[in-house]
Amino acid sequence: MNVVLIAIFVVFTVAAILTLWRIVIGPSILDRAVASDVLLTEVLCVLGAEMAINQHTRSLPIMLIIAAVGVFGSVSIARFVARKDNTGR
Repeated sequence: MNVVLIAIFVVFTVAAILTLWRIVIGPSILDRAVASDVLLTEVLCVLGAEMAINQHTRSLPIMLIIAAVGVFGSVSIARFVARKDNTGR
């Protein structure tokens, strides 16, 4: 079981580092927004894995707040970019 846990956290860590790289280097705001969503999803997955492994539900409210922040952030960025594109015409 410990080998599986270590493998899971190594994969999530590598994915998070690559996502952070995309957030820093991303050529456009949309790339950064998608990378931010991916990072939030990775955090949700880590919290969910930790809940499943330790068999508790204490992290559920935090997961709901993170998911809400991700959705509302994505919608606001999409609206900002759409509005910016419409004014440029």
